[in-house]
Amino acid sequence: MTDGRTDGRAGGGTDGRTGGGTGGAVLRVGGRPVGRYVTYHRLPARLSPRPHLHPVTTLAGTTVTELTPADHTHHLGVGVAVPDVEGYNFWGGRTYVRDRGPTELDNHGTQHHVAFQLSDPDGFVEELRWAAGGADLLRERRTVAATELTATAWALDFTFSLTNVSGGPLSIGSPATNGRPGAGYGGFFWRARKEAVAPDVFTADREGEAAVHGRSADWLALAGADWTLVLAGATEDTRRDPWFVRTTEYPGVGSSLAAAARLPIPAGETVVRRIVTVVADGRPGRDEAATLVRKAVAQ
Repeated sequence: MTDGRTDGRAGGGTDGRTGGGTGGAVLRVGGRPVGRYVTYHRLPARLSPRPHLHPVTTLAGTTVTELTPADHTHHLGVGVAVPDVEGYNFWGGRTYVRDRGPTELDNHGTQHHVAFQLSDPDGFVEELRWAAGGADLLRERRTVAATELTATAWALDFTFSLTNVSGGPLSIGSPATNGRPGAGYGGFFWRARKEAVAPDVFTADREGEAAVHGRSADWLALAGADWTLVLAGATEDTRRDPWFVRTTEYPGVGSSLAAAARLPIPAGETVVRRIVTVVADGRPGRDEAATLVRKAVAQ
């Protein structure tokens, strides 16, 4: 990668679907654009504005992300979203409050792009700050890379490191840790393409939303009409995180930082997670999905 420092507005043009989003980068595989990364945007505060990837496509050009869909307007393609950072909402929408349920609160945070430390057509290294309540809570270093696997599949390698810069201890939570069973979402999240028929979801030994949601697995596949995503944790800590899965209500997959208990981050300490996602045309079966994701993680 070459040095590509920017303030996040340069060289981006405008994507009308991002609510005024500009700047960022275009990811390419073999010269073909497969993802647009938006760093600067004019989204309402209640959506917890944050840099994100959208659209992301297969090599054949099928879009496999959604942005601000009507069912959940705070879903922004692919990125990192956390519903509770010491009481602040970096997920968007309502906040789940114990004994009250989903509640509209003025507690939304924003992820601000600071700079690209490195930028190339196949990836970038970015610095971000997570701010809320007039202060920075977290500093993030995000590394994203796109790699060709086969003529019909490529891999998105996404690593994020969150450092507590608040000056005191903080913790990450979820609706589940605040009293809503099964809602342990927060962390890396992929809002997938919504189609007339809900996508299939499976792991190496389980199939269906009820069987895979809330469980850890080396990899998980989400398969639509003519596309498939195969997600894998690429570090031990990431593989221990359970998967958050939705297919019927909406198509989305995330890796949960705080599925059952709050995740503490002492002052000055850092939490690191790495997710590798195979983006494939067609519907590979279990054996092919496993082979593709092993190749992607190894690369």
